[in-house]
Amino acid sequence: MPIDPSACVSSSAQVSGGAEIGPEVEIGPFCVVEEDVKIGPRTRLEPHVYVKRWTTLGADNQISAGTVLGTDPLDRGFGGERSYLVIGDRNRIREHYTISRGTQPESVTTIGDDNYIMTSGHIAHNCKVGSRAVICSCALIAGYVEIEDQAFISGGVVVHQFSKIGRLAMIGGNTRVNKDAPPYFLYSDFNITPRGVNTVGLRRAGFTEDEVSALQRAYRLLFRSDLPLEEALARIEAEIEGEHARHLVDFIRRSERGICRR
Repeated sequence: MPIDPSACVSSSAQVSGGAEIGPEVEIGPFCVVEEDVKIGPRTRLEPHVYVKRWTTLGADNQISAGTVLGTDPLDRGFGGERSYLVIGDRNRIREHYTISRGTQPESVTTIGDDNYIMTSGHIAHNCKVGSRAVICSCALIAGYVEIEDQAFISGGVVVHQFSKIGRLAMIGGNTRVNKDAPPYFLYSDFNITPRGVNTVGLRRAGFTEDEVSALQRAYRLLFRSDLPLEEALARIEAEIEGEHARHLVDFIRRSERGICRR
């Protein structure tokens, strides 16, 4: 597929003839777009963006200067095989950011829709980032990490490989995430520690007072009752109704690294 006639490509940009450039795309000065890249409608690349092979971007993304998408994995076992980076729609990825494609042949790093990813950080190979998340400046996301919708990761956070961060969880600045962080709660300290319910984030997301209160009860059972984990989960299932409590219990039961508890 040739470059769409409505796309605007700077004369100093290098765009492979094997790339697919959609309608009204803007590609700024000194950008490089390799073959086997697909860029969806109205996506904008600021100057000096490098989009490497086997990367797909959806519609209406804004990629700021100096960002490199689809980098080879930072994995000494990587052998150069074909793998992918797939980015959805309406994401903002700010300056000097890198996102790797998968390590294993045909594997994928995925970024959803409507995420705001700030400056000077990295998302590693085989990560799965949901939608409407915020990842602040200088956060480092290691390989195979999963970040659910609407999570908020503050500046300087480091996330250990294979860790999971739940929906609407908020991770405070400079925290080391080396255990799974269940959804809806606040976390901080150098070694990730639960610090309460993310009430501000929940209310901004449209949660009712009853829903927030229910999650506060669940938090107390998990982190303040000294109950064994399985007993705390059984109490939540028996005493707290609603989809959010069910999602919380399911997230914890699926945890492989274990959740962060005091």
